[in-house]
Amino acid sequence: MRTFPLVSSLVLALAAALPSAAQEAPAMSAEEKAMMEAYQQAGTPGPQHAAMARSAGDYTLSVTSWQAPDAPPTVESGKARRRMDLGGRVLIEEVESTMMGQAFTGMGLHGYDNVSGKYWSTWNDSMSTGLMVSQGDCDDQGNCTFTGSWNDPVTRDKVTARMTTRWTDANTEIFEMYGPGPDGKEMKMMQITYTRTNP
Repeated sequence: MRTFPLVSSLVLALAAALPSAAQEAPAMSAEEKAMMEAYQQAGTPGPQHAAMARSAGDYTLSVTSWQAPDAPPTVESGKARRRMDLGGRVLIEEVESTMMGQAFTGMGLHGYDNVSGKYWSTWNDSMSTGLMVSQGDCDDQGNCTFTGSWNDPVTRDKVTARMTTRWTDANTEIFEMYGPGPDGKEMKMMQITYTRTNP
C-alpha cells in the first residue's frame, strides 16, 4: 500500500495552514499552549530512552528452547545487532539465528511511551506473518518484566507469555520467556544469553 501521496498532501495542507513568514503568528490560547506542551513532552526522548541506548551494539546469542517441561532443551546460536533510531526514541534489534535447525531472522522494536509510562516492544520473524506486542516495566539497571501476546497458528487463539530480561554484567543479558505448556500451566519456553562483542 502506497501512502506517500497521502503523507505529502497532509504536509502541504499543514504548511498552507501555517502563517507565512511575513505575517505575525496569532497568539495561542492557554488551551493551545497546554496542548502543544503535552505533545512536546510526549515526543521528547528522556532518561528511559537513554537507558535503552546503552544496550546498543553487536551480540552473540546462545538460544535454549524447550517444547515441554520434561523434554531436553534445544541449544542453537545466533547473532544480534541493536541500534537506536528515530532520534533516539526507538531501539531496533535485528537477529540472525537458527530455530529448530532452520535459518531464522527476526526484528524487534523497543521503546518507552512517555504518555503511558510503560515500556513496549514488538517482534516479527521469518517463521510467522503475525506480530507479537508486549508491554512492561524496567528498573534502573535495565532489568525488565513484560507481558506479550500473539496468535497461535493451530488454535487461532491469542497466546500470552511473560518475558524477563536481566543483566549479569555490563555486556551480558539473559532473556527468558514463559508461556503455557502442554498442560496449560506456565513453563519456561526459551532462554537467550546475549553477549556483547562490540558496543
